[in-house]
Amino acid sequence: MAMWGKMFGGAAGFATGGPFGALMGMALGHLADKKKLLNAPTGTWAKNFKAKGTPDPDNAAMYAAAKLASIFGKSDQLFGLSVITLSAKLAKIDGPVSKKEIQAFKTCYRFPEENLSEVGRVFDRARNRTDDYLMYAQELGNAYAHNLAPLEGILSSLFYIARSDLPPGSPLHPRELEYLQNVHKAFGLSQAAWERAERGQSRSNVSSNTPDSYRILGITRSASNEDVRARWRVLIRQYHPDILAQRPMTDLQRAQAQERVAQINAAWDQIKRDRGL
Repeated sequence: MAMWGKMFGGAAGFATGGPFGALMGMALGHLADKKKLLNAPTGTWAKNFKAKGTPDPDNAAMYAAAKLASIFGKSDQLFGLSVITLSAKLAKIDGPVSKKEIQAFKTCYRFPEENLSEVGRVFDRARNRTDDYLMYAQELGNAYAHNLAPLEGILSSLFYIARSDLPPGSPLHPRELEYLQNVHKAFGLSQAAWERAERGQSRSNVSSNTPDSYRILGITRSASNEDVRARWRVLIRQYHPDILAQRPMTDLQRAQAQERVAQINAAWDQIKRDRGL
């Protein structure tokens, strides 16, 4: 099963909140107070999720899901949830989220069609507050401390989202720049990594002729060979000519679908070459 499928089979569903999410959030907050969680946030749960006397179950559940993924070593789930959350909070940090920022996010990360509604719910709830983004960045930094390439890729994508609604050559909003600097520090990345991400070229992209291969398949570079192969098969079945023939489509839509199949196969071929499969 591909990374996105794993994520939405667990953490993301929990992160959408609800009464159960609120209860689990309070429970994990209590454990954090007692220092029984790994890398527990400083202070009480209430201090981390201030809501002026009103419970904040959505964001409590969101972070609880990330924390649970971290505790149980579900790095793929932590990655997927944090990617959405960090992207949403960055888009909001300098004001209302623009359509260009949302489109930039969709360009950076391709999700299975069956999971788009969950992605949208997580994104919308994550952008409701921006003062808690460092907790997610720190969890990712700890989880991928020995494999920094995915983190550098995230930072590069965040730069892309931040610039998406700016005229060419315009400087980043001061709050966006501060956000990116803090995430960079939490990830434990080098100055060289910052410079590559700022240019839109992550370290993992330098050695590949097709840097978007993993993005095209909607998986991370840390995915296993089996997960990559399974994801490719899912996409090929989804865009199989026999399946497309059953759908009412215009000539343009059919041409776009054929182009998508070509991209999927090219991405899979490139990954196979890179991994020696």
